[in-house]
Amino acid sequence: MPGWETCGPNECMVVSGCCHSPPLMVPGGRVFVWPYIQKVQKLSLNTLTLTIDSNKVYTKLGVPISVIGIAQVKIQSNNRDMLATACQQFLGKPPSVVQDIVLQTLEGHQRAIMGTMTVEEIYSDRQKFSNQVFETASADFVNMGISIISYTMRDVHDDIGYLSALGKARTAEVKRDAQIGEASAARDSGIKSARAEQQQLASQFENDIEVARAQRDFDLKKAAYDREVNTKKAESDLAHSLQTAKTRQQIEEEKMQVKVIERQQAISVQDQEIQRRQRELEASVKKPADATRYKMQTLAEAERKRIVLEAEAEAEAIRVRGEAEAFAIEAKASAEAEQMAKKADAWKEYQDAAMVDMVLETLPKVVAEVSAPLAKAKHVVMISGGDGEIGAAKMTKEVLDIVNLLPETVQRLTGVDVSKVIKATA
Repeated sequence: MPGWETCGPNECMVVSGCCHSPPLMVPGGRVFVWPYIQKVQKLSLNTLTLTIDSNKVYTKLGVPISVIGIAQVKIQSNNRDMLATACQQFLGKPPSVVQDIVLQTLEGHQRAIMGTMTVEEIYSDRQKFSNQVFETASADFVNMGISIISYTMRDVHDDIGYLSALGKARTAEVKRDAQIGEASAARDSGIKSARAEQQQLASQFENDIEVARAQRDFDLKKAAYDREVNTKKAESDLAHSLQTAKTRQQIEEEKMQVKVIERQQAISVQDQEIQRRQRELEASVKKPADATRYKMQTLAEAERKRIVLEAEAEAEAIRVRGEAEAFAIEAKASAEAEQMAKKADAWKEYQDAAMVDMVLETLPKVVAEVSAPLAKAKHVVMISGGDGEIGAAKMTKEVLDIVNLLPETVQRLTGVDVSKVIKATA
């Protein structure tokens, strides 16, 4: 009996047979089915959670490790093309077979990505590894009508202790950094202690300097006092040697006078040497410089005069040329005026003959202007009434008729009968 078939939101019905070519896909809904002539099949749209275990896969540098990944996949029902592809691939197959196909495909991509990365990259940058597996596998799953919802690497381990060695190396680096930090702290502490000791020694040295300075002042004052005491004692005890001392003093004064005179003579010699050097400097530097300056001034003055004379000569030439041009223009105007006067006299004398001469002189120009349009025409179409000339003869006759009208036109404009004047002059 015909009736309605229904399915839940996690299923897709595919109706094939009569009236359904291509088959009708109904994800989560109902459809009217005729038995025997139509067939209904259902495809699960549930999300599959898969555990991808790749054991002892050799990485980029040949180190075998094991990776466990978790992925969620499902048949895409929102995209009609992908749903049709999934129906072609998995319709009529049990869910376990679909799950196994998807699991094998994901494991292959996971193994391939493990072979392109090092153990350090996989272990330290798990997000990068997951993204590469996700992006690489998604392209293949689109061709099966399946979309990957998510992929995450859950665990990474090995059986040869490589990761443990990496941890030990990192632990050693941390210990090394700690030791370096401790040594740096000890060094900074030693530097600060040395600076404190240096400041202490500087303060001590300043104190010793002040003590030495006080001792020096004391010794100077004591020496002054001792000198005064000794002087008084010498004056009282050695009065008999006073004259000897005076004599010696006079001798020393004479010696000083001699030194003063020698110094004055030396100063005089130096002054004379300075004056000699100044005269030598004037003769070797100042006078040549004055001569050079005078030469440059003279040359500049001569150049200025030359420019002025050239400017004056050019101005005079322009003035003379202007006067010549003005005279030529005046002479030409006078000649033209005289010619026009003579022509006017001739016209007065000849009157009609002159008028006819002018008309005959202008007549070729008029004829040329009349025939100019015909010379520029590329095609001429002439219509004949059936009697008279046709073709080129008709065109020539029309041009001659226009020319024959010229004497009458001249007579109307000027009052001169060209035909009579020509007969009279003949």
